[in-house]
Amino acid sequence: MTKRVAVFGLGYVGTVTAACLSRDGHEVVGVDIDRTKTAAIDQGKSPVAEPGVEALLQEAVSAGHLTTTLSVTDAVQRSDMALVAVGTPSDDRGDINDSAVLRVVQGIGESLRESDRDYVVVIRSTLLPHRVEEQIKPALEQALGEPLGGRVHLCYNPEFLREATAVRDYDSPPFVVVGADDVGAANQVLSLYSKIPAQQIVTDLRTAALVKYACNAFHALKIAFANEIGVLARAMEADGEDVMEIVCRDERLNISPAYLRPGFAFGGSCLPKDLRALTRFAEKDAIPANVLRSILTSNDAILDQGVRLIQDRSGDRRRVGLVGLSFKAGTDDLRESPQVRLAESLIGRGYDVRIYDPWVETSRLVGRNRSYVDQHLPHLAKLLVTAVDEIYEHADFLVLGTDVANQIDWRTDFEGEVVDLRRDLIATRQPSTVVLTGAQ
Repeated sequence: MTKRVAVFGLGYVGTVTAACLSRDGHEVVGVDIDRTKTAAIDQGKSPVAEPGVEALLQEAVSAGHLTTTLSVTDAVQRSDMALVAVGTPSDDRGDINDSAVLRVVQGIGESLRESDRDYVVVIRSTLLPHRVEEQIKPALEQALGEPLGGRVHLCYNPEFLREATAVRDYDSPPFVVVGADDVGAANQVLSLYSKIPAQQIVTDLRTAALVKYACNAFHALKIAFANEIGVLARAMEADGEDVMEIVCRDERLNISPAYLRPGFAFGGSCLPKDLRALTRFAEKDAIPANVLRSILTSNDAILDQGVRLIQDRSGDRRRVGLVGLSFKAGTDDLRESPQVRLAESLIGRGYDVRIYDPWVETSRLVGRNRSYVDQHLPHLAKLLVTAVDEIYEHADFLVLGTDVANQIDWRTDFEGEVVDLRRDLIATRQPSTVVLTGAQ
C-alpha cells in the first residue's frame, strides 16, 4: 500500500530512508533547511557519500516518487506521515542535543494545528527514552494544541543503518521496531516496510528508544572486549585472532542469546575466579583491561542494588524468606553465589532470614563449597528450611533469588511483599508489551 511520507533531515539516515522508501513505491517528500541538500536530490544526486544511494535517488526523482522542499508546512500538507531523521549530536557534556528534533516536531504540530487531518509523527532520530516521552511528546502536543492519541499519533522507529552499508542494512535489518501507544499507528509505520523480509516488533516508546542504544552499546562492548583479549593474548604469547575466532564458533553460549537476559548478579566457581585471574595478570603487566576489570565491579553494583531494593520495599517487615541460595537453580554450589552474599548482607542489617533451596543440604557440602559457606553463613543449617510452608509461616517478606521459585507451588493467600530479583531490578511491568508480528 502506497504511503505519502515526509522525511525530515537529509543526512545519512534521512537520505537513505527517503531513497529506499521511494524505491519501494511510496510517495516521498524530503525536507531539509540546507538548500544544497535538497538541490542535490532534485538533480538525482546524493548529498552524502553512500554506496548505492545515488542510483536509487536518480530513479526515484525521474519517476516523480521523490521531491524535496524547504517548508515544513508544505511537507506536512503533502504527506500523511512524517519520519523525523534530523541529527542528535553530543553536546560538550556528552548529553544529546535534541534541539533540531524539537524544532521539527514543533513545526509539524503548528502545521497541523488548524486542520482536522489524521497524521502520524515518527521519530527516527536517536534519542534517549525520557527525551521522547518528556520533551518531544509535550512539545508536539503544545504546538498541536491538543493531546496526542486522537487524530495525531507519535511513534518511535529506530534505524540500524551503518555508513558504507546503509542500503544493504535497510533491506536486511535484524528486525523492524516500532514504539507506539496505539497499535493502529504502529501498523501504519510497519506498512512502510512491507517489502522487507524482517521480523516486526511493536512495543512502547521508551523500550523502542532504548533498543537502539542497547544495540550500539553492545557493538562497542564487543569491539572493546575483543581488543582487550587480543592485547592479553599477545602478552601471553597466544594468537588473539585465533582465540576470538574459536570463541565465536560457539553459537550455543558465546554468540547467542545465552546470558543476555537481564536479572540479578552472577556467581559460581568459574566466572568470578577467571575474571580475577585475567585482570590480575593485566595489572601485573601494566596492560589496560578496563572492560574486563569493570565486569566484577558492575556485578557488585547489581548486588548492592538488590539489597537497597529489599530495604526500600520491606519497610518495617524484618522476617525475610529467601527462595534460592546456590548461584543457580539445580546445583548446591554456593561458591560466590550472589544469594549467599545477599543473605549475609541482610542478616548484617538485622533481618531475620530463612532460606528455601531444595538442592542445598548442609550435610552434603564439602571442600571449597563448605569453606565458602562457613565463612559467609556459618549458621546456614539454622537458616535453611526444608518445606515451602515453613517459608510462609516465617516470612512477611519474600525474596525470589533463583529459578527455584519456578519449581514450587505458590500460595495465593500470602499477604506479604514479594520481590523477584530476577526481574524487579530491570523491568517495569508484567507481562511485556512487546508484540512479535513475524516476518512479512
